[in-house]
This record gives sequence, structure tokens and C-alpha cells, in this order.
Amino acid sequence: MQIHGTIHSFPKEIKTLILVFLVILSIGYFTGLVFVNDTSSANPDSIQEHYLGNENDDNAQVMKFKKSEREMLTLVHNHILSLSLIFFVLALILSTTSINKKIKHFLMFEPLVSVVLTFGGIYLMWMGITWFKYIVMISGTLMTLSYISAVILIITQLFKKKLS
Repeated sequence: MQIHGTIHSFPKEIKTLILVFLVILSIGYFTGLVFVNDTSSANPDSIQEHYLGNENDDNAQVMKFKKSEREMLTLVHNHILSLSLIFFVLALILSTTSINKKIKHFLMFEPLVSVVLTFGGIYLMWMGITWFKYIVMISGTLMTLSYISAVILIITQLFKKKLS
């Protein structure tokens, strides 16, 4: 049985292009995660402190001030636009794989939902709904796990032989 239009049937040049794209994209993605870990220690309270500041904490080792509305709008705008494009392209590539449909659909749509929850949640947390720090943490983690899973599955599919 031959499957037309799947990643297995792509020319070698396209497969190589996808592989190189995923490697470079992953370098950028994980550099961003290193930055998040460096600025907020990747825990809910540190995330809240990063955006809302710690001016009232006399014992703070590093003084942080609440982000301005302009900073927040820029951050939310830039991240929602760029990550939605990244996950859209990843979903397009993933759609050409022969993995289980339920897993495929989850990995195609979940990161887009998580982008909105993560960065919308950061904005709502900044607006004073501080319990959103937990939503931000969960959705950010889920977004990253989805990213890693999608990239691994795509790369695995790139090396799979053509089905005939």
C-alpha cells in the first residue's frame, strides 16, 4: 500500500530541509526556555515576581519592578504571534506523518491552546489575577512537552522508509 502525500514520500531534499529547520527551530525554542529559567526559575512564584515585581520584599536579593503595560503588551503580542506561527508550521509538518490520528490531532492543536493560556495567563496574572501563575506554569509545561513530542515524532518519521 502506498501512502501519497506523507512525509515518507517526500524527496530527500525536502526531508533534509525539514530536519535542518527542526534542529534550528529547536535551538531557538530551547534558548528561550533557558532564558525563562534564568529570569523566573520556572516556578509559579518566581513567574509572578518576574512580572509583578518584588518591591515590597525587603529580603529580595535582586530588586524587580512590575512590568509596564507597554512591556506586557509587547511580550504577549510578540509571543502569541511568533509561537502561533511556529506551532502552525509544526502542525503542517506533523499532519503529513503516519502517526496515530488522535495523538497527531492533540499535538497539532494543544500547543496553540497553550500559547493562548500561557501568554494570556501571564497578562491576566499581571492584571492581578495571581492564581493564573499556575495556569501559566501548567500550560507552558504542556506546550513544551507537545513541542518536544512533535519534533521527535517528525524526525522519527523522516527516517522511516517509504511505505510500498
